[in-house]
Amino acid sequence: MSSKAEILKKIKQNQPDFVTDLPNLNALGSEQFDVLQTYKTVLKNIGGDFVEVASYTEIIDFIKNNYSLEKRIISMIPELSEIANLDWTNDDAHSLENVELTIIKAHFGVAENSALWVTDDLLGQRVSPFIAQYLAIIVDKNNILPTMHQAYEHIANQEYGFGTFIAGPSKTADIEQSLVLGAHGARGLVVFLLG
Repeated sequence: MSSKAEILKKIKQNQPDFVTDLPNLNALGSEQFDVLQTYKTVLKNIGGDFVEVASYTEIIDFIKNNYSLEKRIISMIPELSEIANLDWTNDDAHSLENVELTIIKAHFGVAENSALWVTDDLLGQRVSPFIAQYLAIIVDKNNILPTMHQAYEHIANQEYGFGTFIAGPSKTADIEQSLVLGAHGARGLVVFLLG
């Protein structure tokens, strides 16, 4: 018998008993904290920004005051037709290269990392939040979950073709050890906390 076979035989003979129960993950996120405040703090810390709004009118006013309406703004949200092009979802994805601002909705957010869950039914095209210079995401502030564990439980039985969590603007810190925003996607993210 070779030394390799002998080592493997000894390992096989000395296997531990696997009767250990899996940990109870329900305890995660059970601690009490201000979910909305945590979301806002984390978002700011990772380079994003937030605006608390009570209506789509306030969102429109913010966009008018902070973005150039002469540049291309796209959305799938009918309430934003005054400031955004809604007729773009069947276009070739390459035609979106000149989008200044994409405005989308999120199903919910996650406080611990400021992630927002979006699926293809909200995006129009999968590339839309990643190709724009700037990204705005609207989420109901009552739909912020404390932790990613709860988020995954929330989406576990949902059906969707494509879904992703988006947190903050695109960034990297591997270029000369300095943080660069907009490295592979949106240069800025504003989250409208609606409600």
